[in-house]
Amino acid sequence: MLTLDKIYHASYVLKDVVRPTHIVKASALADDCEVYLKPENLQITGSFKVRGSGYKISQLSDEEKKRGVIACSAGNHAQGVALAATKYGIKSLICLPDGAPISKVEATKSYGADVCMVKGVYDDAYNEAIRLKEENNYTFIHPFDDENVIAGQGTIGLEILNEMPDVDAVVAAIGGGGLLSGVACAIKSLNPNIKVYGVQAEGAPSMYESIKQGKPVSLDSVSTIADGIQVKEPGELTYKYIKQYVDDIVTVSDDEIASAILKLIETQKMIAEGAGAAPLAAIMYNKLPVKGKKVVCIVSGGNIDVTILNRVIKRGLLMSGRQQTLCVELQDKPGQLVAVSTIIANHGANVISVHHERAGEGSDVIGCYLRIVIETRNFDHIKEISDALTKAGFKLI
Repeated sequence: MLTLDKIYHASYVLKDVVRPTHIVKASALADDCEVYLKPENLQITGSFKVRGSGYKISQLSDEEKKRGVIACSAGNHAQGVALAATKYGIKSLICLPDGAPISKVEATKSYGADVCMVKGVYDDAYNEAIRLKEENNYTFIHPFDDENVIAGQGTIGLEILNEMPDVDAVVAAIGGGGLLSGVACAIKSLNPNIKVYGVQAEGAPSMYESIKQGKPVSLDSVSTIADGIQVKEPGELTYKYIKQYVDDIVTVSDDEIASAILKLIETQKMIAEGAGAAPLAAIMYNKLPVKGKKVVCIVSGGNIDVTILNRVIKRGLLMSGRQQTLCVELQDKPGQLVAVSTIIANHGANVISVHHERAGEGSDVIGCYLRIVIETRNFDHIKEISDALTKAGFKLI
């Protein structure tokens, strides 16, 4: 059974394993509530996962340790298991889905684990890990559906209450549900009045659908930039604890997650992966009833691949009105480009790129199109520029 005593014991065991991640006030992230961040992206291995895997491995028998451990992961759990196993002198094998970011694969190897790449997503890696466990008699370290793993993650809840006892709400992302289960159990056991919310990606809403349907469900497919919470089916234990302790679950889109990642970079100088930014996305886009409340968002990890980060930033700029592509229909005569550029410059926007092309079939024979990408402040700024162009007689396509 998961108990508060077990979570306190995990906290004691892990005090020399995990890094303290003190709560940060983030005043620029929301207008109608006080947002604080629990920066587990600054944790050893760059994610909270080292807590659960560290506590689980510490509680293995000598015989289990001797046989070695195996785990499956999209990346963060892999690194936690690898680090904890190496710390205790245990051999570890990690099965990762072949779509896992290269940075996470290389980091897992660097912590001392052997890696087995599996075609598919997390659930395919899980099936292969179970097969290898039976074949080689390894001890399996489940990423979320295990009492000791959940207890390890629950230490985050204790730390939040120790540092901010007057918190009104805590928000965490959900993949398989281990983080939210442990945190919710710890917080609700100590103060039932504090609200605890879960956030899933729209492209992988397994726990959201499970709670809605009243039983654990398995999704046919999942797809999201938040690879750390890209799970087809929640755990049986985590489903039970989330149903018992969590007040509500909401979903956020990949575009909303991208905007939250960008916001953290710009305002907090903090790098979060998709799963880590999901709780903030829920706050930014008013998915939760937290107006006027003190809210702690758990930034669960920062292990985002730099190539994905580049795309996410571009997407975040578009989603937040910081970049816009305008297509202007012009007459093909001298001075048109200068006129458009002057209007844009006079309204304080910056031109990034320009593409000029002759009109195609069905258009005015002397017509042409100007596709221009501009840097802007927000959506109001975009409207201001668009209105000015229209007022000057230009037609926006």
